[in-house]
Amino acid sequence: MTQSPDLRLVDPTEEIPEYPVELTEARMTSDYFTMFWHDRWLYSETCLKADLDVQGAALNLFFLARKQTPVGSLPDDSAVLASLLRIDIEQWGRLCGRAITPLNNWRRYRYGNKVILGHPIVIEVALDAVHRREVREAAQNDKATSMRLKRLGELMIEIGCDARMTQDKILLERLDAWLLENHVGQRRMPRFEASLNAALRHAVQMGWINGGR
Repeated sequence: MTQSPDLRLVDPTEEIPEYPVELTEARMTSDYFTMFWHDRWLYSETCLKADLDVQGAALNLFFLARKQTPVGSLPDDSAVLASLLRIDIEQWGRLCGRAITPLNNWRRYRYGNKVILGHPIVIEVALDAVHRREVREAAQNDKATSMRLKRLGELMIEIGCDARMTQDKILLERLDAWLLENHVGQRRMPRFEASLNAALRHAVQMGWINGGR
């Protein structure tokens, strides 16, 4: 595809798809690792047919796009792209004059009121990274919650609660939620004991323990 020389504002009459909103989170740009499907690259049109210097520029653009905001995009600006590749604008122009260019299969997308470039494969890989991050964070949150509930049960026994109370998962989850909202600081004795007793009094008032008796 050919590329406009400057970043353009969106023409309201122009049919351009929106860039995936999931990739607008800035913290994704701090990732130091990205999955690379080498088989797809080795059998792609760019790898099979493009000149070697074009292939090198295309590969670098794939990885540079992962550091942009939104993630996986490139600016629709020749001068900026040349700068990202550390080449001059004349060399970039020569690369873009080939039968297959470094921007092969890159397309224009809307991002706010701007036009940016996106590649379907780069977007797919970035969305996969977002999904994997969410799964990883959910697993970490589940592990942290499990450890917190286990420690809460131990502390309840330490202050004299019936051990059977600590087997009530719903009660532990309710107490934990109350403590997260009302206790400031780490859950360390003896300071934590006052908060835990307050949580237990609240549990009785709410009928979470012994039907409120």
